[in-house]
Amino acid sequence: MNYKSYLDQIPIFAKIGACADALGVETYVIGGFVRDIILNRPSKDIDIVCVGSGIELAQEVAKAVGNVKVNVFKNFGTAMLKDGDWEVEFVGARKESYNRDSRKPIVEDGTLEDDQNRRDFTINAMAIRLNADHFGDLIDPFDGMGDIERKIIRTPLDPDITFSDDPLRMMRAVRFATQLNFDIDADTFFALSKNAERLSIISRERIADEMNKMILAKNPSYGFKLLFQSRLLHQFFPEMVALQGVEVKNGRKHKDNFYHTLQVLDNVAEMSDDLWLRWAAILHDIAKPPTKRFHPKAGWTFHGHEDKGARMVPAIFRKLKLPMNEKMKMVQKLVRLHLRPIPLVKEEITDSALRRLLFEAGEDLERLMMLCRADITSKNERKVTQYLKNFDIVEEKLRIVEENDQVRNFQPPVSGEDIMEYFDLKPSREVGLIKDAIKEAVLEGEIKNDKEEAFALMIKLGDEMGLKAAK
Repeated sequence: MNYKSYLDQIPIFAKIGACADALGVETYVIGGFVRDIILNRPSKDIDIVCVGSGIELAQEVAKAVGNVKVNVFKNFGTAMLKDGDWEVEFVGARKESYNRDSRKPIVEDGTLEDDQNRRDFTINAMAIRLNADHFGDLIDPFDGMGDIERKIIRTPLDPDITFSDDPLRMMRAVRFATQLNFDIDADTFFALSKNAERLSIISRERIADEMNKMILAKNPSYGFKLLFQSRLLHQFFPEMVALQGVEVKNGRKHKDNFYHTLQVLDNVAEMSDDLWLRWAAILHDIAKPPTKRFHPKAGWTFHGHEDKGARMVPAIFRKLKLPMNEKMKMVQKLVRLHLRPIPLVKEEITDSALRRLLFEAGEDLERLMMLCRADITSKNERKVTQYLKNFDIVEEKLRIVEENDQVRNFQPPVSGEDIMEYFDLKPSREVGLIKDAIKEAVLEGEIKNDKEEAFALMIKLGDEMGLKAAK
């Protein structure tokens, strides 16, 4: 099969081919770019392999393109340049061997065949020739084209060796299967399970990177099911594994919180591409196993799982090497608040309760409401419809209260500096007490959220504490 007509639409390929011919080296575009041509997926990353020096070829191509900058990585024998929106990486063909205690290979110069042998999956081992003779010809020694047609993830060589050599490839197998909605070949999947414990030599950062790409797929639950069934998930995320299972006591059972969580995740994925909202879905019930109790009358309960779950979030993020920043704090907030909107549908609910949710959710209110809607996973369609209508009511109540009181992104109408200046105080317990009392008064609706009423309350509170205005 020949892809000349496709390559002719992207001028840099002709320049790479001409430079390769001038240097007398076989040169190919390989890997993900070729796969994505066949799958008709957008791609901006081009991997070039040549039977020779990738760095030398990159430098010649840079001159042909117009003296663009070449980033050289001598330790890896690679070079990279940008041409418009295209990011092109060059490397010499190589063969690899591995030490069992490391995923870093021993690298030697090799042929195209050697280079294709070392690729992770058949769909990533296809190459297209760029030299003038046979320009555009597809070289597909492992029937990657057939595996694309069959929608199969399969390793080019023995999967047991492929995964033992570089265990990160096991995470990549699941990630590609999830992104492409492909099956994993039976022998390849068996090797995942057999080598699962080899993930211990992979850094958590690399695992998290693959997992995040999987979580951003259209149906991320598929990936988690593969991770669970292969026991890969057990190696790095036991808290999520603990959600799986149903316990029956006195004829009463609870739902399987693992599969419920996956349904919530898919529901969120239909509404938003926000990675961290999807993480909130993954973690919203994470504390149900440690809070599970059985009561003869009430049955199974998970009291306080939202608060305990919020306390678990930082440790999970730290262990998985996820960012310990405002993203983590947002996930923690959503986990803590995910049950709070439910009782707000009641007619007798006070504006104070609405104000407090607005204040606590702040700029994440829309994310919180999406999570709450996604958390409705009943098979009873009538019940689902009723719950969604209830959340419509809650959102309207919140909108009205916010319109009147403006407490969603609450900033105290009187600051600590205002209090210290008026009473000639240094930072102290009294300043904190007055600030907290003003905040509570606004949230309870005792005063409006404006400076004049807050200032009057500040003077009253100070007087009750025996504080005197500065002269």
